[in-house]
Formats: sequence, structure tokens, C-alpha cells
Amino acid sequence: MNIDDAAIQAAVSTAHRDQAGEHGGKNASYIPYLASVDPALFGVSVVTADGRVFEAGDARFEFALESISKVFSMAVAMGDVGLQEFHDKVGADPTGEPFNSVISVVLHGDTPVSPLVNAGAMSTVSLITADGPEQRWERILAAQGAFAGRRITLSDAVNDSEQSTNFHNRAIAWLLYSGGTMYSDPMEACDVYTRQCSTLVTTVDLATMGATIAARGTNPVTREQVISNPALVPPMLAEMTMEGLYTASGDWAYRVGLPGKSGVGGGVLAIMPGVLAIAAFSPPLDPAGNSVRGLKAVAQIADALNLNLYNAQDYAT
Repeated sequence: MNIDDAAIQAAVSTAHRDQAGEHGGKNASYIPYLASVDPALFGVSVVTADGRVFEAGDARFEFALESISKVFSMAVAMGDVGLQEFHDKVGADPTGEPFNSVISVVLHGDTPVSPLVNAGAMSTVSLITADGPEQRWERILAAQGAFAGRRITLSDAVNDSEQSTNFHNRAIAWLLYSGGTMYSDPMEACDVYTRQCSTLVTTVDLATMGATIAARGTNPVTREQVISNPALVPPMLAEMTMEGLYTASGDWAYRVGLPGKSGVGGGVLAIMPGVLAIAAFSPPLDPAGNSVRGLKAVAQIADALNLNLYNAQDYAT
């Protein structure tokens, strides 16, 4: 499927213009740094699987990656332990509960059911092969950079803000440990998980990271093979479909039909396999934790470009 440059740029620019006036939602308030980000910021980007880049608005502003980081740690852990072991230990089912739910963990016997909520994400971090937490962290940071095609850095301000308020996640980590589904020291895994959420990316970075997945693991800008085994990509996309937008994941699949992932920093990512990735950034969130402007902009672009994974017949030619 080939979409010409003019059509993509028109879709990006129009979505940015149309959604810039959306004033719904509120910044995440439970992390002080996120509460302080200017709610008027709004960026949109598309990167294609062959490396073409399109953008509008504040697409070069750096924001906290937050929960979208779970996708890239998942890729590392899947590569380390293999798809079957990863599935057996972390799962692939929607929780039906908020992303930081303790109830979900308890109801499943102190085990995770998805790598894209906090419990499963910490279990995922603990599965990554490393001699200790610092090596585990460096591997995650390097993976984020490889997906983005540039060096990604930790924001000390974001990390300090998160580490000082992550008591809920620490409790979840101990529950996982009690259930035998934490594969390193639980507080070390929680610390590394918090750091992976505290890195800074731009909307263009995020679209590039998604386009790397769309291109079966090859970064379309740098041409680096980031995911050594392309067989990891379909399960990654499946996980994103099941739980990528938290309790709104089913509605998103129904309305938009693209695997996606959001973060409470205001980022939204959606992927059309083999074609492109769409990213948006806007801090105000809906009650599920998804960017209000971001969701609308990404959905509008997908609709304008006729992108829907479940309309497979449209891509037969």
C-alpha cells in the first residue's frame, strides 16, 4: 500500500488544525511533573515504513514517554526469553481494570495478565537478561534509542517526580513477588520500570519508534535492524490491540482498527503494519489516561488515509 506524500501531509495538517481547539481532559495530576506541562502543547507526526516523515504543531517538543515505554521493553524481553515463555509468564489478555489496578493482580493470583499495564510491565522488566539493575536499565534505554533512531535520555526531573510518588507500583511489585511472577528483586524492577517511563521523546521520535514496528523491526530512518527476530512483531501488535489504550482499548479497536499505545505523558501511538505509524502528543487526558486531543487526531488521520487493520481487502493490491 503506497500513500503519496501530499495525502499524508494533508491528513496530518488537517487533523492538527481540527483538533487544536479541543479543550477536554486534564493533565495527569498524581505525578507533579506531568501536572506542570503546558496543556496547550499539541504535536502530530506520521512516519512511514520506508522512512518518510511528516509533522505538524509541537512535534519536536520533548515529553515523557511514560507507559508507551512498555512496548519497547516488551520487545527486549520477548527477544530474551522467547515468545512462548513471555506469553506464559506475562500474558496477553485485557484486564478490564485501570492500568495501575491492584484488584486485577489479586484476582489473578498475584500474577500479571498483560505487559501493557503496570503489573505486567514490571514483570517484563524483571525478565530482561542482565547482571543487575543498571545493565537492565541500559539495555532498555539503548532499545528506546534504537527504535527512535537517536540517543534517548532520562529526565531527572520526571524520574525524581515519579520515584517520589510510586508507592502504589511498589505494592504491586511485592504482590507479584509473592505470586512468583517477579524475576528479579521487586524494588529494583520497580525502580527500572519507573526510569523507563521517565525518558523524553518527541512526537516525531514516537512515530519513528512505531514505524520501526510497522517495518517488521527495521528502523526506516536509520535502516538498523532493531528487532532481530521479525516474528516478535505480530505478538507485539496483538498485545497493543488488547491493552494498549487501557480500558478504552476495545472501543479504539472497534472505531479505529489499529494497534495502539498511550501514555499519561500525553503521547498516543498507532501502527498500520507494513505501512506507517501515527503519533500525537497533547497532555490533557480522559478518565482512562489517554490524551483527548491525541486520540482524536490519530483517529482522524487513520480515517483520512483509510487505515484499518480489519479492512484487509483494501490492501490486497
